[in-house]
Amino acid sequence: MSDKSENSKVEEEKSVETPSSEETTESEEENSVDELTQLKELVAEWEDKYLRTHADFENSKRLLAKDKAAAVSYANESFANDMLSVVDSFESALATIESTEVEEGSEVIEKIKEGLDLTYGQLTKVLEKNGIKAVDCEGEFNPDFHQAIMQVESEEKESGEIVQVLQKGYTIKDRLLRPAMVSTAK
Repeated sequence: MSDKSENSKVEEEKSVETPSSEETTESEEENSVDELTQLKELVAEWEDKYLRTHADFENSKRLLAKDKAAAVSYANESFANDMLSVVDSFESALATIESTEVEEGSEVIEKIKEGLDLTYGQLTKVLEKNGIKAVDCEGEFNPDFHQAIMQVESEEKESGEIVQVLQKGYTIKDRLLRPAMVSTAK
């Protein structure tokens, strides 16, 4: 009997220890479903990270291209700013010749004036070709483009309007190189 009782105990232990095939399948399915769900979440997380990183890269590329274009466009800004003093000198010379009373028949002064006019015309064309333009100084004072040096009484102009341009202002493309120095009406 002892052999039989030992055999029966071993069989009972086997039956207790070994779960049925249905229980094993359900447990494995639940584990695989949980694992699959976790993997899908992980894939979605990495996909989101990839998309965000790619978008950041594209934005950086776009900003770099924009900065490069701006650097190329405004590379001559300091040179253009230096050229403005030459333009001012030409305008001063032309104004001086215009205001000088000249005798009739003074061909030399007329030729000098003509030469200055032609040179000034060429200079302004070159500046305009490179995107440098004079600031418009007609009408209302605009602090973005004008710098008020003084205010004067004026019967012809309303308060805040530009009375006189003391020094021309210039822009390069869409950037201000130098504001126009003006006097405004009180």
